[in-house]
Amino acid sequence: MEELIDILDETGIKTGKIATRKEIHKKGLWHRAIVVALINNNNQILLQQRSYNKEKNAGMWDISVAGHLSTGDTSKIGAIRELKEELNVDCTENELEYILTYKDQRIIREDFIENQFYDFYILNKDDVKISDIIVQESEVEQVKYIDINELRIMIDSNLVVERKIMYDSLLKYISK
Repeated sequence: MEELIDILDETGIKTGKIATRKEIHKKGLWHRAIVVALINNNNQILLQQRSYNKEKNAGMWDISVAGHLSTGDTSKIGAIRELKEELNVDCTENELEYILTYKDQRIIREDFIENQFYDFYILNKDDVKISDIIVQESEVEQVKYIDINELRIMIDSNLVVERKIMYDSLLKYISK
């Protein structure tokens, strides 16, 4: 069964309507997604390489976790679910530090329009080792930890999924 997602208005408020993920993108309906940056005790960020089978940004490096909110999910519940599904990482709502919400509009193709509100969280978790991570193969090719300098190089070289607002906030957070 295809994932159902809450439709939002242009201000980010739920309309009370739902649609499938495919319909959301085909019609360019507003919806909410989450992004989570996992940071270890060495101030390294976990990046994932997106599956080569993804509809967009296939094979590109991306933030630790990103995903849509399913109907009825709160942002933090969606973040916890995505961490578990994509990386097999457990966390609680209290461990997630809310950073910001930003609005993004993109036309990927004629039949794939993204109108999304992203809720960005940081998860500081010292005990997540690469060897402990079990990736969801349909979503993730591989993962790696990188330091802030490597992240800057990857951003400048367009090796990561375009998320400028989020990456600027992440760099500021790590630099403080």
